[in-house]
Amino acid sequence: MNLLEALRIALDGLVTNRLRAALTTLGIIIGVGAVIGLVSLGRGVENFIAAEFQALGSNILFVFSSAPASSTRTTIEPLTTRQGEALANPAVAPSIRAVAMEYNLPAMVTAGANGSRLIVTGVTPNYVDVRGWYPRDGAFISDQDVDSAARVVVLGTTVVERLFGDKSLNPIRQTVLISQRVFTIIGVMEEQGGGAGFIGDQNEVIYIPISTAQTRLARARVRDGGYEVDVFNIQAQSEAHMQDATLEIETYLSDAHGIIFQGEQDFTIINQQDLLASLGQVTGILTVFLSLIAAISLLVGGIGIMNIMLVSVTERTREIGLRKAVGARGSDILMQFLIESLVLSLIGGALGVGLGWLISVLGTALVPDLTLRVTGDAVLLATVVSSLIGVFFGLYPASRAARMKPIDALRFE
Repeated sequence: MNLLEALRIALDGLVTNRLRAALTTLGIIIGVGAVIGLVSLGRGVENFIAAEFQALGSNILFVFSSAPASSTRTTIEPLTTRQGEALANPAVAPSIRAVAMEYNLPAMVTAGANGSRLIVTGVTPNYVDVRGWYPRDGAFISDQDVDSAARVVVLGTTVVERLFGDKSLNPIRQTVLISQRVFTIIGVMEEQGGGAGFIGDQNEVIYIPISTAQTRLARARVRDGGYEVDVFNIQAQSEAHMQDATLEIETYLSDAHGIIFQGEQDFTIINQQDLLASLGQVTGILTVFLSLIAAISLLVGGIGIMNIMLVSVTERTREIGLRKAVGARGSDILMQFLIESLVLSLIGGALGVGLGWLISVLGTALVPDLTLRVTGDAVLLATVVSSLIGVFFGLYPASRAARMKPIDALRFE
């Protein structure tokens, strides 16, 4: 018996028992759909996280104070403006293109009757260039604003909406109170992404000159004659210079802070690319774990196929005996039932791909920040898995049918 004839007989058997065939494939449909949906979700989350960090700028290193790992050192020397200026000097750190400093402090921010307690960030004028993020309206903080410790402020769109009721409003030259001090709005930042994200709402920002934050809203002067800084946002010359820049930062700050032994560093350097890779690895493992859980339904579906094929073999015992009596070989019977099992699995796999696509569409609609797509490799995986399930779980019923003796099959009641 050729392959086409076996396929025709298998399809006739499935059509004869439509409802049973449909219920049998249900486990495969749900399993394949769940696996594809979860793989799409995992990749969507990976892409979302990557976009969130890319929005922070390119080739960025973040440096901030932290507790030393070694117990031999208990003090934490703060980062300072003097140190930031030194790192921006090509003679000290040639792999660094720019150093944008920031100093954060909580403050009550009000406009009219609206007010919120928010984090106010004092920044240097080159902050927008390092971040690659510029004002939508007005201008950003200038060198003159920093030199004069001016009371000017640039707001994110979330803050504009919170204070003025409409994030599309242009509030330039209006005033807000920050810790009971009057500040004039000079700019509104371009809206980032879809609002709240993996690293918080990037549009909930209030930028003022770093000198204003350090002198008018706080007393941040330190022993080296500079002012305390919370974070250095350091842009390397290129991606290839990231490791060199990291080494230059560590060497300079270790000397400036009197670090002698490894583990006494009272600062942390975070590489944007390494952090992104680590998070990608975590989400990748989570995706695999969730997919394995979803694959349990594929196992259940496969057992369902084996069960129904065993029932089918029992029901068609006399047919098997008759076919063998007129010359059908054991391999012909094996092929017939194996193809029937394979067809059940492939139909379930195809419908499962459709279910996975539907899950991706619904997921994107419900969470606009995530873009879920059914990729070709996920479809290929579903096809291969469906085929293997059909072969594996159909092999025993098919071989059982093939081993039947014609005389015993014909006597079966």
